[in-house]
Amino acid sequence: MSKIKVETQVLSGGVWFAAWLFTIGFLKLSFGQGVLAIVLWPYYLGVAFGV
Repeated sequence: MSKIKVETQVLSGGVWFAAWLFTIGFLKLSFGQGVLAIVLWPYYLGVAFGV
């Protein structure tokens, strides 16, 4: 029976989480917008920097 090796990529999840927190703080988003930023944080940054 062969062994299965499982590797996790914590770094990519940590980078995503840090970018999400940065977006909430930098753009001073409300709670509801912060929840939406879980999925749409690139959109919020694009709107803010595209001015």
